[in-house]
Amino acid sequence: MKSSKWLLTLVTIFTVLLLAACGGNEDQTKDSAEEPEKKESYTVEHAMGSTPLEGTPEKVVILTNEGTEALLALGMTPVGAVQSWTGDPWYKHIEDEMKDVQVVGVESQVNVEAIAALQPDLIIGNKMRQEDIYEQLKAIAPTVFAEDLRGNWKNNFELYAKAVNKEEKGKEVLAAYDKRIEDLKEKLGDKVNLEISMVRFMAGDVRIYHKDSFSGVILEQIGFARPESQDKPDFAEKGVTPERIPAMDGDVLFYFTYEEGDGKATEIEKEWIENPLFQNLEVAKKGEVHKVDDAIWNTAGGVKAANLMLDDLEKFILK
Repeated sequence: MKSSKWLLTLVTIFTVLLLAACGGNEDQTKDSAEEPEKKESYTVEHAMGSTPLEGTPEKVVILTNEGTEALLALGMTPVGAVQSWTGDPWYKHIEDEMKDVQVVGVESQVNVEAIAALQPDLIIGNKMRQEDIYEQLKAIAPTVFAEDLRGNWKNNFELYAKAVNKEEKGKEVLAAYDKRIEDLKEKLGDKVNLEISMVRFMAGDVRIYHKDSFSGVILEQIGFARPESQDKPDFAEKGVTPERIPAMDGDVLFYFTYEEGDGKATEIEKEWIENPLFQNLEVAKKGEVHKVDDAIWNTAGGVKAANLMLDDLEKFILK
């Protein structure tokens, strides 16, 4: 009988110890589950200094048109963005991806209050456009600024990819674009030696575009020649008068019109295209004058527009 009681006591003690051990393990598991996940820390060097960041930002506000395209290409939809220069409120080629995005002004006039209301964890802007409000933006959330908006769009794209902690995805996007360039070069063959002319019509200005413009950089990457008067390392010749029409000649001429909705830019376009001096250009006589989308060839300025511009070049030159 005593041995039976002794055995029962041992079993009881063992059971208590086992339950205590299980409870301890459960508490440890619970503590581990409740422990916050450590976020990767990194620092982004940019036009206004250095900005430390933690983890991949989820609520990003973007303050340039080309920056919007960069985020979309990286698989991110911003919570807020500046309105497209044309469109209602977005360019047609991105509007389907921007349905739930809040407008926070335009590049040249950002709505700081609207940005603050979105409680972003990252703001991406541009020194050329928004330097004077950098401190205000920085007080809302970590802020990264690109230096400028002209020339090679890839430079800004790489900065944005780093800022949102998606450098590897960024490399994939650029590699795919570079492959398209190489494929197009191969298809073009000797046609890459054609001289490509570019002209822009605006309500208050007519411009001949040079090499340090969005479309100029892309033409140079492909290897196209430019007319001598346009083969310059700057942005554009502004305030062009009809006397400069001969400088628009080339083997192929692309023109784009910045229409704000009042029809004035379209009137300017018609007036210049129908000008006898323009009609007398060799490129016009050959029927190689082509109207293209201003958003794609100039104002959008990002990776999506760059790919669509390649589509246009293939369509018109390899027709």
